[in-house]
Amino acid sequence: MRVAMLCVHSSPLAGLGGKEAGGMNVYVRELSRELGRRGVAVDIYTRSQDPDSERITPVTRNVTLITLPAGPEAAYDKNLILDHTDAFVDGIMRYADEHHLTYDIIHSHYFVSGMIGLALRDRLGIPLVHMFHTLGAMKNIVARSAEERETGQRIAHEGYILRNADSIVAATTIDLSQMVWHYDANPERIRIIPCGVDLQRFHPADMADARCQLGLPPQPTPLALLIGRIEPLKGIDALIRAVAQLRANSPSLATLEAVIVGGASDDQPHLWNTEQQRLDSLRNALGIKHAIRFVGARPQSQLSLFHAACDVVTMPSHYESFGMAALEALASGRPVIATNAGGPATIITHGVDGLLTPPDDTQQLADNLSRILTDAHLAHQLGIAGRARAERYGWSNIGCDILDVYRSLIRTATVSHACAC
Repeated sequence: MRVAMLCVHSSPLAGLGGKEAGGMNVYVRELSRELGRRGVAVDIYTRSQDPDSERITPVTRNVTLITLPAGPEAAYDKNLILDHTDAFVDGIMRYADEHHLTYDIIHSHYFVSGMIGLALRDRLGIPLVHMFHTLGAMKNIVARSAEERETGQRIAHEGYILRNADSIVAATTIDLSQMVWHYDANPERIRIIPCGVDLQRFHPADMADARCQLGLPPQPTPLALLIGRIEPLKGIDALIRAVAQLRANSPSLATLEAVIVGGASDDQPHLWNTEQQRLDSLRNALGIKHAIRFVGARPQSQLSLFHAACDVVTMPSHYESFGMAALEALASGRPVIATNAGGPATIITHGVDGLLTPPDDTQQLADNLSRILTDAHLAHQLGIAGRARAERYGWSNIGCDILDVYRSLIRTATVSHACAC
């Protein structure tokens, strides 16, 4: 079996926490690796953002990343990429022809790739599986400014993909319900398959050693961690306010600090986006600039170290379709405080393997941080239960479920072709 994996607007090898790099990138890379381990050939196609980038990059056994020019070879508005659909599809067809490749299935990720995937399906005549990762309709519900709102064009494209893809993968029952409610999707064509986690990479590790390697304050300084893109949707402002509140009102937490992985680091202010500038102003206004550490986007290979180094991992987002960062924290055996808006509520059982908090609720977030940071027994128990919970989500299980979808579609397409003949 050979799969054309489409991750057009963002490379799965991009550093995490950048403008367009997050859980989807991890998902595409790790799923592809799992399929490769099972003997499936996977070609991941992404758009070039640098004319000097490698066009063909071996990722791991049976997995290759192909970078194609389509439009300007630079950072580019994701909503304009579809103006270059024909160029991208032509690039895939040329690569396949030059290397004598025949694909059995297309698997696209995010609405940009979904629309390109439909165009490619028309050329190749093979099934298309699609995963959205986030939905424009949901992002608009939680948007707090015009800048955060997604375009009507994106919403229309997502509806079109839902009506025309051969199969849709939803990460949770909540994800499926949102597709049905906001897009009138047919639930019979949607498969619920959660995201996975690398249980070998993310595992409990020594805190003191991790802090030493990362140059973070030694124990007993309490550290809270947040990993994600720097955007209003992630609720980073609530974490900053919660840290300020606890430092001022809880003597045992007077030295609490937060480590934020994503965006640009403290020594790169010229690279900060509008949201990071706003967060910097907030930490300054609260008098805790030194207690909020922006460490920049980091490769996934370092994320397990950050999990090990910190006492608690937070995800106070306004919306998460799944919450891979929370799952990775669970696998690392660290207590997790995550939003109850979306996917994390299906992963975490409040009070058993983590704590849930409403979005944009500084007081509840502060209370949950205090519970964990002042109760070593609770923190330990949540960590143990979290690791046990995460073990259900190993990539071997997820890969098996995805392969079932592929095989079912291929069988159906083969029967349909035979009948047509």
